[in-house]
Amino acid sequence: MSATRLVVVGAGMVAHRLVESLLSRAGDGLEVTVLGEEGCAPYDRVGLSRYVDGADPGSLSLDPEPFQDPRVRLLAGDPVARIDREERQVVTRSGQVHGYDRLVLATGSAAARPPIEGAELPGVFVYRTLDDVRQLRAHVEHVEAAARRRGRAVRGVVIGGGLLGLEAAGALQGLGAAATVVQSGDRVMSAQLDLPAGTALRRLLEQRDIVLRTSARTTRLAAGADGQVVGIEYADGSSDPADLVVLTVGVRPRDELARAAGLDCAERGGVEIDAGCRTSDPAILAIGEVASFEGRCVGLVAPGYAMAEVAADRLLGGDSTFTGFDLSTKLKLSGVDVASFGDAFATTPGALDVVYADPVGGVYKKLVLSDDARTLLGGMLVGDASAYGALRPLVGSALGADPAAYLLPEGGVVAPSGELPDAAVVCSCAGVTAGRIREAVHEEGCEDAGAVAACTRAGATCGSCVLAVKGLVTTELAGMGRAVSTALCEHFDLSRRQLFDAVQVSGLTTFSAIIGRFGSGRGCATCKPALASILATLAPRHVLEGENATLQDTNDHVMANMQKDGTYSVVPRMAGGEVTPEGLIVIGEIARDFGLYTKLTGGQRIDMFGARLEELPPIWERLVAAGFESGQAYGKSLRTVKSCVGSAWCRYGVLDSTAMAVRLELRYRGLRAPHKLKLGVSGCARECAEARSKDAGIIATAQGWNLYVGGNGGATPRHAELLAEGLDDETLVRTIDRFFVYYLRTADTLQRTAPWLQALDGGIGTLREVVLEDSLGICTDLDAAMDRHVEDYEDEWAATLADPEKLRRFRSFVNAPQTPDPSLAYTPARGQVRPASGEERRSGEVLIAGTRLEVRR
Repeated sequence: MSATRLVVVGAGMVAHRLVESLLSRAGDGLEVTVLGEEGCAPYDRVGLSRYVDGADPGSLSLDPEPFQDPRVRLLAGDPVARIDREERQVVTRSGQVHGYDRLVLATGSAAARPPIEGAELPGVFVYRTLDDVRQLRAHVEHVEAAARRRGRAVRGVVIGGGLLGLEAAGALQGLGAAATVVQSGDRVMSAQLDLPAGTALRRLLEQRDIVLRTSARTTRLAAGADGQVVGIEYADGSSDPADLVVLTVGVRPRDELARAAGLDCAERGGVEIDAGCRTSDPAILAIGEVASFEGRCVGLVAPGYAMAEVAADRLLGGDSTFTGFDLSTKLKLSGVDVASFGDAFATTPGALDVVYADPVGGVYKKLVLSDDARTLLGGMLVGDASAYGALRPLVGSALGADPAAYLLPEGGVVAPSGELPDAAVVCSCAGVTAGRIREAVHEEGCEDAGAVAACTRAGATCGSCVLAVKGLVTTELAGMGRAVSTALCEHFDLSRRQLFDAVQVSGLTTFSAIIGRFGSGRGCATCKPALASILATLAPRHVLEGENATLQDTNDHVMANMQKDGTYSVVPRMAGGEVTPEGLIVIGEIARDFGLYTKLTGGQRIDMFGARLEELPPIWERLVAAGFESGQAYGKSLRTVKSCVGSAWCRYGVLDSTAMAVRLELRYRGLRAPHKLKLGVSGCARECAEARSKDAGIIATAQGWNLYVGGNGGATPRHAELLAEGLDDETLVRTIDRFFVYYLRTADTLQRTAPWLQALDGGIGTLREVVLEDSLGICTDLDAAMDRHVEDYEDEWAATLADPEKLRRFRSFVNAPQTPDPSLAYTPARGQVRPASGEERRSGEVLIAGTRLEVRR
């Protein structure tokens, strides 16, 4: 049996969607020929403004995979000249003939030119295709030099104040031209907004230096001596100068082929179709902007996509129907938030309006509800369209909350997070429902909005539903016990990585300045320590210095770890686990004199437990005098570098692991990070230092050091992965430098190296390219950052002892700094009891676990 021959006339976004949908469902019995007028593959026409902003045209291309399928041929740049319905053939302008069994017209629409004098002058453009934008850019560049000589910007005028006209005005500004928008009606976007909403939008546009002329009817475009357009004249006799004019007064369906072939066409243009997208010829279907359904053509991509899905189903024997046009729109103009959806003008009988307006702030929001105030019918949002993603899918459904919750600004009623029904359409462009997105998360392993877009196409076209998609993905993953929000907290919408970049670029060095510029509110226990970590890297100062001292948690505030009984532990640094006999004696004497419980830690240090707050400075004083410094066991920073004795003592040792461990610990001491860092150095493959369970693990071999990264113990143990092998000492240190700095700049809050490496796009391969091959060109910067850290290091204990103001913090009670807190209960353990103080020796009592016991003499 021969394959069905399908010819698609038109190679735009809707044709692309049709082919994509067909290939996902059809077998081998299909041959598709796509004939395009433009000399390029289908591209994202909705994203033309990105091209104006400097994006490469290739970045607008739609997924090429459908046209790489052997069942599909794409012939671009040779438009169809006529349709022979009797012979079931189409003939292109070059004379090629293509026979068909079924034909789909997806010829779209063309920009209309108003019947005014001068509409065809040089310097008058439309804003519809890539070629249109190329010509517009070239003209701006051509007239810019002359305009600059006259001390002014290029003067651009846009005739037509609809959605496309405002985007064209933004494009002109992006090219460096001044923009005036001329609208014959009393407001811009009159098809989507009522008068109050239009007034609010006017304020926003004028704040962007876009000049608006409303209720202005254009009568003539004037030409200069060289024949180029130089001005625009209005019915009231006034005029404006213009170096260029962009026409965005509407579109007209490209139905000339259909008319010439004798297909039924609507009086106002467009090929008439039924609910199955069939024309008056059963072998021919029409979709997109060329199709007239119930006497209406609509120049939006979402209805075209819906038609494409219906046509694909019908071509494969299904019975899907097109139910009508979704006219929801969102303006894509930087800094101007506008959206309209559903029955925005309240044409439904008995409809009720709920309105919030802030004329000063340029905000206007309206929800249209059914007469019982329960069902959402539509709405319009100007100045703040953040609720659009949540509201649009609810059209026709119960709102489920007080409408004010969706309208009031932040600080008012919190917008509800009611669950969307599975049938709710989240992405109108691709016709993707909430249920389909949930299926992608649960059944197809999608973990973020990007993965959902690749799987379902939701959010891949205009992008207005991306927030809604993210919300659904987050909710579903949270229901599965997995958190995915990238916002740092309620006070910062930025992730930690984004905030790091923002602080680095801005040069701000205090929390108040940073939250004032990039956040809101007063901060919390999440963002304050995170910013403390960021500032410790970018603007290192003592942990208790100035305003930023308030960012630290309890342990950082006192540079010791609080224990469950209210006392603190003290951990001096022992680089690589090395300690002298004299050092051991000092630690023992301190533990004895202050009554501290002592224990060797897993990181080869000695931990002393049971110190009161006011006892910390005198303990540090004795430790510092003996050559010790803070081990920083209290911070999200380097904790320990564990080692074996290596070649210095062990008969199996290949390299001197202890010396390397000491070098690394002294280099990275005080390095604050998103989470604690631990290293291990093993002198041979016997792995006595357990290096592969560390954030950075180093194992000696006969060829040099092997470096493993991204290993962690804890709740989810993970072995580190091999990053590099056979390294000499200097290369090893530099590689670890780069790994740590890259991690602390890009990791999320409280994200250890193991999950960070797992989440890194490309994983260990990408990390290897960044730190070893300098794929991002940042290795010099990473090296310099670590060198600055080493140069700026300061022992926090010693610095505190030298500052009387900082020492004032270490008092249990302001008026009696030496009085122990009676609520403290010291915990005994296996033969270690708190030795009696002088006062207790005189009274014959000692406090153990909250109970006073007689001291045996």
